[in-house]
Amino acid sequence: MSAHKEFQEDLASYALHAEGLPPDERRALEKHLSKCPSCRRELELLRGDASLVAMSAPEQTPPARARKRLMSAIAADPRNARALKAGISWPWAWIPSLAAAAVLALLAAFLWRQDTRLRATIASLEQSYSQQQAQVRAANQVLATLTDPAAARFSLSAAKTKPQPQGKAIYAQNRGSLIFLASNMPAPPPQKAYELWLIPASGAPIPAGVFKPGADGSAVVLNPPLPANVEAKTFAVTVEPEAGSSAPTTEPMM
Repeated sequence: MSAHKEFQEDLASYALHAEGLPPDERRALEKHLSKCPSCRRELELLRGDASLVAMSAPEQTPPARARKRLMSAIAADPRNARALKAGISWPWAWIPSLAAAAVLALLAAFLWRQDTRLRATIASLEQSYSQQQAQVRAANQVLATLTDPAAARFSLSAAKTKPQPQGKAIYAQNRGSLIFLASNMPAPPPQKAYELWLIPASGAPIPAGVFKPGADGSAVVLNPPLPANVEAKTFAVTVEPEAGSSAPTTEPMM
C-alpha cells in the first residue's frame, strides 16, 4: 500500500474527529496534508459531507450522495471496516457535535485570519500616518525657515559658464536649518556628485548635503544635519565623490 493511499484511508476519521486518530498517525497525516493538495481537497469534501449529514439529522434525511461518499470513505479505513464487519453501526447521534465543532473551528480560523488582516491594515495605516506626520513636520520646518525674519540669504553663482549655474541658500542660524535651491547645474562627472558646504565665519567648512541635479539642472537640499548656532560667512558647492567628503577636495564651482 502506498503512503498516499494509507493517508487517504485516515482522512474520514480525521474529517469526523481529528482527535480520534492516535497522536503519531494524526501528526503524520497533518504533515502529509501540508504537502498534498489532492488530500487536502478530499478532506474538505469529507468535512462538507459530514456537515451536510449532521445538519440533516434528525429532522431531514441526509443527502444521499453526501452520506454515500462519507460512508465509503469511512469504510475504506481498515479500522472502520473491521468495526462495520463486526456489526457495529456508526452512531450518527454524535455527528452533529462534531459538525458543530468543525463549524466553530472554521469560524475561529476565519476570525483569526480577519484579525490578522485587520492588524496588518492597522500597522500599514500607522506607518502611513507616521510618514505623513514626518512629511508635515518637514514641511513646517521648511516654512519656518522660509518665513524666519532672522534667516540669512546667500546667492551663489558660477562665473564663465553658460547657462550660469546659480544657487540660493536660506539659513536660520538659531535652528541650524537650511534650504538650498540650485538651477542650471550641469550633470556631474560619472561617480561624482555636488556637495554643499557651509563656510563659517571661523573654522573649517561644514558639509551641508550631497546632491545631483535633475534633467532640468535643478536641485534642492532641505535641512541637512547641521550644528545649531554656527554663524555662516557664505556657502559653496564643490564636485566630490558620490558618498560625499568630510572636507572639500576640489575648488568651489559656486
